[in-house]
Amino acid sequence: QWHLILLDTPVWAQIKRELKFALESFWDGKSSAEDLEKVAVDLRSSIWKQMSAAGIKYIPSNTFSYYDQVLDTTAMLGAVPPRYNWTGGEIGHSTYFSMARGNASVPAMEMTKWFDTN
Repeated sequence: QWHLILLDTPVWAQIKRELKFALESFWDGKSSAEDLEKVAVDLRSSIWKQMSAAGIKYIPSNTFSYYDQVLDTTAMLGAVPPRYNWTGGEIGHSTYFSMARGNASVPAMEMTKWFDTN
């Protein structure tokens, strides 16, 4: 007996487009962090429901990222450079996106390409 295990979703391009609009709205100050989180919750739920409806038995739960999965791992490990003034605890949107994009007072983290792929 075979079981399909899906590590990503084929509708990810569609999801990324919707997430991109929500992120840009948040970054431009046109929506709140709560608005962004609501979009994220709805997108994750939609992905899981689509996979379940397709008959996928083992649905991954950590494929979503606001920005970048390497950045997510950095945040999960608490490896925040001192220049972002993070004092421990939850890494909020302000610190997370400052690490990703920089802000008026600090540059973004350096992007390193670990593999020769796009």
